[in-house]
Amino acid sequence: MSRQPSFRSVAALVIVFALAMAYLEGAVVVYLQTALGGQVGEIFPLRPASEVGDLIAIEVGREAATLVIIAAIGMLVGRTWLERLAWSAVVFGAWDIGYYAWLYVFRGWPPSLGTIDLLFLLPVPWVGPVWSPVAVSVALVGFGLAAARRLRAGWQLSVAPWHWVVGVAGGLIVILSYTLDARGIIDGGLPGPYPWPVFAAGMLLAVVAASDVLRRARPVGQDRRADEASAQAAEATS
Repeated sequence: MSRQPSFRSVAALVIVFALAMAYLEGAVVVYLQTALGGQVGEIFPLRPASEVGDLIAIEVGREAATLVIIAAIGMLVGRTWLERLAWSAVVFGAWDIGYYAWLYVFRGWPPSLGTIDLLFLLPVPWVGPVWSPVAVSVALVGFGLAAARRLRAGWQLSVAPWHWVVGVAGGLIVILSYTLDARGIIDGGLPGPYPWPVFAAGMLLAVVAASDVLRRARPVGQDRRADEASAQAAEATS
């Protein structure tokens, strides 16, 4: 019978993959902006669609392909649907942090964590300071690794309906903070002040839900053994 790889070896392999993936994406950004005659970080105002032609559609497709790759790694590494979700979160977070780290190595960009970046294009432009996606990614890596470690050790994570509602609501609020200026940016405008209180509210909700799931984690069979012990104690006193 083959020995199952340890949690540390799996985590190391997943993170190395994510950082390699981040290197490729960072290199693509450098090549693309150099070919277009610009510098890395020269994003706003967005170029009109007539100037970039099919590049917008290709970029949207590349972003969708990236999400497919991230989900595929989670599916391959995880053994249950919840563990797959946890590993996907780790890949996403490590990839995003690595992306900015590699760009800084390649071109010294971003010059600061407060630099405004175009984060995503699906379904509308997402815009925010670099520190905000990095904060989200740190949370994804931290909570993802914590959940995957417990699940690989045979623990049970009890995810109640309210965890999903609060967690998803928090994520949607974070996305909202990135897209409030979408219409103006599409029309060629510049990003306004980032609504960080909206971001903070969304992060708070998501962190509360994830933290409570981890807090309630128990080794498989612990609740059953506790019930049996209580029953035996009750019989002994009767």
